[in-house]
This record gives sequence, C-alpha cells and structure tokens, in this order.
Amino acid sequence: MNGTGPSHTVVVDLGYGDAGKGSVVDHLCRSTEVHTVVRFNGGAQAAHNVVAPDGRHHTFAQFGSGSLVPGVRTHLSRFMLVDPLALATEAAHLRGLGVADPLARLTVDRRALLTTPYHAAANRIRETARGRARHGSCGVGVGETAAYALAHPEDAPTAGDCTSPSRLLTVLARLRERLTADLGLSEPLGPPPADCAAAFRAFADHTTLTDDSYLPRLLRSVRTVFEGAQGVLLDEWHGFHPYTTWSTTTFANAETLIAEAGADPAQRLGVLRSYTTRHGPGPMVTEDPALAAALPEPHNGHGRWQGAFRLGHFDAVAHRYALAACGGADALALTHLDTPARFRYLSLCETYDLDGDQLTELPPAVPGDLDRQLRLTVALLRARPGRTRTPGPDPRAWTEAVEESLGTPVRLTSYGPRSTDKHLLTPAPAVLAQRRSA
Repeated sequence: MNGTGPSHTVVVDLGYGDAGKGSVVDHLCRSTEVHTVVRFNGGAQAAHNVVAPDGRHHTFAQFGSGSLVPGVRTHLSRFMLVDPLALATEAAHLRGLGVADPLARLTVDRRALLTTPYHAAANRIRETARGRARHGSCGVGVGETAAYALAHPEDAPTAGDCTSPSRLLTVLARLRERLTADLGLSEPLGPPPADCAAAFRAFADHTTLTDDSYLPRLLRSVRTVFEGAQGVLLDEWHGFHPYTTWSTTTFANAETLIAEAGADPAQRLGVLRSYTTRHGPGPMVTEDPALAAALPEPHNGHGRWQGAFRLGHFDAVAHRYALAACGGADALALTHLDTPARFRYLSLCETYDLDGDQLTELPPAVPGDLDRQLRLTVALLRARPGRTRTPGPDPRAWTEAVEESLGTPVRLTSYGPRSTDKHLLTPAPAVLAQRRSA
C-alpha cells in the first residue's frame, strides 16, 4: 500500500447468495493478519457457514465469519440492521464452540438500525398473506426494518437508543402501534414494549457501541475484511424485482466506509460457486433438478420462509450482469471446485434463449428503476439456457473457463468448507493498482 493505511478486502457474492462468503472470510482471517471483520449490509437473515479446521461448525448471521479465529473482532457498521435478540443467541452458540465472550470482541455503530420482534412478526404476516406469490423472505424482519426507517426516520430505533431508556421505550411503543394499525390487527403486535426494551438495554450493557469516529480510526490502523451478505443478484436496486432483499449487496456500502476513512481502495473479491444456487422463488434460468438430487447440501435446505434451495448450472450471463451492476471485481474466489468431478455433466451457460433471441449480456439499469427490473424479471422467467459448454471434471479447466467467460481472474479456489481446502492462485491483479493510482 502506498497510501494512507493498511490493505483491506471486500468480499461480495456475485450470485444469489450461498456461494461460500463465510468460508472465504474465515480463510482470509487465518491466512493474513486480519484484525476485524466489518459487516456492511443486511442483518440477521445472513447464513454464512464456516467449518473450522478442527471440525467445529457455525452459521454466521451477524458476527463476522472470522470469529472462530482467536483474536479476530467484528464491527457492525451503520449499514447493518442489528437484531439484539438474535445476536445474543448467536453469541451463545459461539461460546458453546469455545469462543470466549464473543460480545467482548464486538463493536456496533450507534447509528445501526435495530430489528425488533415487531418487525419480524410483521414480515411473517405479510409474507404469509402473499400466498403463492411469496417473495422468499427469510422471515426475520430485515425488510420491515428498512421500510419502517424510510417511512419514519425520526422514530426508527437504533443501537444507540438502547442506552436511553425513555427514548427506547417511546420508539418501540410507536413502532408496535403503527405496525399493528398498518396490518389491521385486532390485538397488539408482539410482546409489550417494556419487555422488549429491557432485553435491548441488556444488549447495550454487554456490547461496545461506537460513534462515527471509531471505524475511520480502525481502517487507518489495522487490516480488515469487509464481509457482505446475500448476493448482488438479490440487490435492492439491481436484483430481479420483487425477489430481492432490502439491502445494497454490492461493494458500494463498504467503499463508502473506506472513502470516509480516507483509506486506499480495498481489493474487490467476488465469490462464486462452480454452479449457481438460489434460495427461494424468482428467476433461475439454469436450474436443473438433477443437480439437486446429485449434490446434497449439508448446510442448506428448504427454509420455512425462503422456500426450496435450488441448484443450476453455472450462469455466466447472470454473473456477468452482477459484475456489471457492481462495477466489476479485482479478482474472484471460485468455490465448490470438487463438484465437477462428482457431477461430470456440470455445464457453463454462456447465453440465454429468450423468445428466439440469444442474449449474452443483461445491461444493468439505473438504480431506482424498479419497473424496469420487474420487466426484466418477467422476461427471465421465460428465458432458457442457450449456448453452453462443459469444461469437464478438471477444476483447472473450470477456473480457466470462468476467467474467460467473466473477464476476471480467479485468485482463490476452494475444494471444501475448511480453510485448508482453499488455495491462493495469483497475485492481486494489476487493475487494483490502476484503481489506486486513478
């Protein structure tokens, strides 16, 4: 680095999620001197599976996926939607795995929005009411949290409110009252505000809340990994509406935080599987039920709220779209490279067949044009795989095929869930140095 601080890496999923971000973050924390994992989007709906070298397994939701590495800390930035109750449950599981006092290694920006039992209950009621038109929500209230904050910014509860009992009780009571009325319920939604407030005050007593000066100081002094949640194809603006998340899943939030700190640009690392997956409904052009039968998922399955875990062949068209939507990546981490040898007919889809036309690219729209995204969704639901190729069982052939198809170098390969299953292939690409000097 020839700028103002240590190097940082931003890890983002270039699909629909579940590509292995957590295991990649864990590997980066074990192979380099990472001080803190910074979470920069989403909330308690994340499910990042990590298997430690000794076999311990944890599904990370709000804690950074480096937490099984001794000494690595977590910071929840202002872009996170923090669920204190789910955080306490996750901390308890980490303690059971031998992580001493996980909350002592956690810092939370006071401006981060709080997800409450009221948000979660409203989320589930709305999703149930959609019937067969369900969006595939995780059911934990993240979208409700974001929507309420947009509608009532002055009353949206934040982590900082947990240190002010009177303010906290007031905003929780207003939240409950408004959601109860909005849903047309005859009985108040969720638990009494006083009970909820007591639990949230306990969260504040056991957690270090930070002001807006903390993260810039951190980024100028230590190495961090920024861990994204969900995937770019689920992005609130670039995803296939309405099957999206209320979250910016690109590199944007992380790069905003880095720019505010005056630090050098971070390396952009995009994560992909050797095949494409999706949890829940929405377009998935390359879906193949034979893959689901041949490739059982030990850590992913049917979710009560999300729905089925779906598998398809590598969708280069969708992943090129994701790269374009987020402004490109410096390098890729390609996971599940043990799969081509287990399923020899795994293919890479280069084009879509849409109403007789062959599509190679899906041009991203200007953020905010959800009508355009809905039209794109409707079209993709009709699309079918066009030109495909089968690189064969050799993982090196798959790595080369993905690099060629996406125009981005593969730097990290993964053949299993543990850090020891991962291999660094190439030095950081020259494009990163070019961005830094621009």
